[in-house]
Amino acid sequence: QAHARRTPCAMPPNAGAEGAPSGLQVFADADNIPEGCVAIDGEVYDLAGFDHPGGDSIQLFGGNDVTVQYRMIHPFHAGKGSVNKMKKVGRLAKTRLDYTFGSEFEKDLIAAVSKVVKPNQRFATTGFWFRCVFYIALYAFLTSLYVSQGSSVLLCVLVGMSQASIGLNVQHDANHGAVSPTPFWNDFLGFGADLIGGCKYLWLQQHWTHHAFTNDVTRDPDASSTDPFFLFHDWGKKSQKLKAMHAVQHFYMIPVLAMYWASSIFNTNVVTLDHTGAKDAGMKFGNTYRETHRPISILLRTIYLILYCVTPFYHHSWTTALAHVWVMAVSESLTLAIPFGLSHNFMESERHPVVNGQTCWYKSQVETSSTYGGYIAGWLTGGLNFQIEHHLFPRMSSAWYPYIQPAVMEVCKKHGVRYVYYPNIFSNLASTFTYISLVGKGMYEGAVKVKAQ
Repeated sequence: QAHARRTPCAMPPNAGAEGAPSGLQVFADADNIPEGCVAIDGEVYDLAGFDHPGGDSIQLFGGNDVTVQYRMIHPFHAGKGSVNKMKKVGRLAKTRLDYTFGSEFEKDLIAAVSKVVKPNQRFATTGFWFRCVFYIALYAFLTSLYVSQGSSVLLCVLVGMSQASIGLNVQHDANHGAVSPTPFWNDFLGFGADLIGGCKYLWLQQHWTHHAFTNDVTRDPDASSTDPFFLFHDWGKKSQKLKAMHAVQHFYMIPVLAMYWASSIFNTNVVTLDHTGAKDAGMKFGNTYRETHRPISILLRTIYLILYCVTPFYHHSWTTALAHVWVMAVSESLTLAIPFGLSHNFMESERHPVVNGQTCWYKSQVETSSTYGGYIAGWLTGGLNFQIEHHLFPRMSSAWYPYIQPAVMEVCKKHGVRYVYYPNIFSNLASTFTYISLVGKGMYEGAVKVKAQ
């Protein structure tokens, strides 16, 4: 596997050594971490010379405090994993400690799940590979018809759904590092994001930040991704963000979700390779790794645009071509966005996970997510109907989620952690509509009361 050129962790000239062991530097806060370093649990480590078992994508996060990201990806060996193989070069004088780890709930949860799936067996199963090959073959077949023979309304609907299926069933597991312990397969299949109009490296920036800080509106890019036109987050009745149009936003939720494809295709972030939402959440991605991977992202976006947005004009009049592209876009958008939209926006969802002080990260992941359906929904959505299980163990193959669900529910019940389950997607969708309606009117109270500020 080819490795990107790594920039050593350059020490700022004003980094003092006061309070640090000999030879180590003190950095004021996360904003001062050099691009070749990461901070974990207040300690700063140099990435140069570190052969990360999970692949070079760790370099993308250089310059950030990745404490939460590190622990969420290494639930079974966070204390004795990669962190002990990196060179420690300093510490942070000040860290942000919104989430805690090591609770009894976390320990019981990991122990219970480990009895179902051994940590070294948590990657793709035969069933996953069958599902993966099926959706890739379907995507390739439909695309060949779309490009060579010309599009039709029905074919556009099917092509859009097949692209969404790649997003749900292939690239999602891969970009979480959940397909294989061998980085090649995760890296290779992760480019499926680019084959459906997205971008692998922007997805890593946005989605990993979302996973780390779910529903924390100050740090989760998804929580405010459609502001101010449409509100997913509960801003409260007195918020200036609340406008008259939001009182009826549940009526235009589906049209908003139908714009998902367009928001990705016409997003200039693919050129800069700097995700605006993740940047606004405090993450920094202006490093050498990002710059070396910009050309491949631009190339893959160009190929996508030629295949799906240019070829229809070769076969049809410009009006028909535009209509067909839009049908494909809406089909992909709704197939992708509806399952994702349900995941964290429903009645009883925790919208303020850290406002009352430090909270157990694992508890927060359960109470900000919902699970619906079973095996069939799992095959269609890439296991993302098991959103609670996915957020607890994002680097576990989605094929395992229905197997660990009973253990997760039992531990949640034991510790009094709210586990929200819906029997099917329609009941979850109904709850989402109700939630969106109440949020738009400033009437959502949530399941967990927020302390008076």
